Amino acid sequence: MIVRDSKHSEKSKAIIAEDLDDLFTLRRIIEINDTIITDTTRSIKQKSEFSRPDKGERVKIRILLRIETIKFDGTVDRIRIGGTILNSDNQLVPKGVHHSISIKVDDMIILEKKQWKKIQSNILENSGNDTIYLLISIDIQQAAIALVTGTHVKILPNIYSGQSGKRFQGSRTINANIESFFEEILIGIRSVTNLHAQKQMLILFGPGETKRRFSNFLTKEFNEKITVLDGIDVAGEDGIFVSLRSTSLKELLKASKIGIVSSLLDKLIYLIHSGDPKYAIGVNEVRNAVNNKSIESLIYSNSILEKLDEVEFIDLLNSTEAVGAKIYGVDASTDIGLRVSSLGGIVGLLRFAIR
Repeated sequence: MIVRDSKHSEKSKAIIAEDLDDLFTLRRIIEINDTIITDTTRSIKQKSEFSRPDKGERVKIRILLRIETIKFDGTVDRIRIGGTILNSDNQLVPKGVHHSISIKVDDMIILEKKQWKKIQSNILENSGNDTIYLLISIDIQQAAIALVTGTHVKILPNIYSGQSGKRFQGSRTINANIESFFEEILIGIRSVTNLHAQKQMLILFGPGETKRRFSNFLTKEFNEKITVLDGIDVAGEDGIFVSLRSTSLKELLKASKIGIVSSLLDKLIYLIHSGDPKYAIGVNEVRNAVNNKSIESLIYSNSILEKLDEVEFIDLLNSTEAVGAKIYGVDASTDIGLRVSSLGGIVGLLRFAIR
């Protein structure tokens, strides 16, 4: 999550959610009667004295909204907020009318509170800027780009070079095509990195030496750290999936949120098999651990909302934060998310056993 102080007021912050985990963080800190500034659209009807009002034209506007309702909108990939418009940048939009907005990943909002609670400030501070990782799986014929933010992995479609891979082609033609291929990949990289201002690491892998040639090409364009990994001999989207299970990439990402969660889940499985009771599985066991202040780390997948009321779940997360435990949310569509979902959607590692 990207968090910045806002020039709007001393009690406002500019926030951009970068993944689903960040949307849960926003859901935890936004409250009724907070105000929010965001870009949205609204239908504006033109009226004249001797004609019926038309259906209206939907235009983009920036509004200041006092929040009256907040909830996840069906699926958990967006937050639905309803409230009253206090101000807007369009004179045709009256003040005092009701309006609803959806907040999605990569949307920017300015959130203002009358008073920030300590727990809310802690939640934002703990979800501040992390290093983002760009995985690039490449060979002479194809490449794929994956953006790793928090515990979420976003994969762009394959980019193809048009190379046949045959050795008898002239080197001049191959080099010309490779340069064009590299430029296309660079466009793809910029399409995702332009949204993110924090520290970035580029990780290249794939069969052959194309990854090293591309690394040399990138050094002219990027100041970020570039790492070339050996031992992953698959390119394209398949190479991304293979890399996420590889020991070498896990070692490189061990300090990232996705690496930490993966390690915690491995530890949980070890505790289960060794008979050590310092873990909790499912809502009831986790809630009991929170109440006993034995919870050390909590991991949940967004599938938990199929089993637990949204408000009740948000209260559980905030209670967990209040006792000093670490909280990690994962996308149920990823490998680690599926592991958490298979264990009831929520698990915890404990400081001490309570059974």
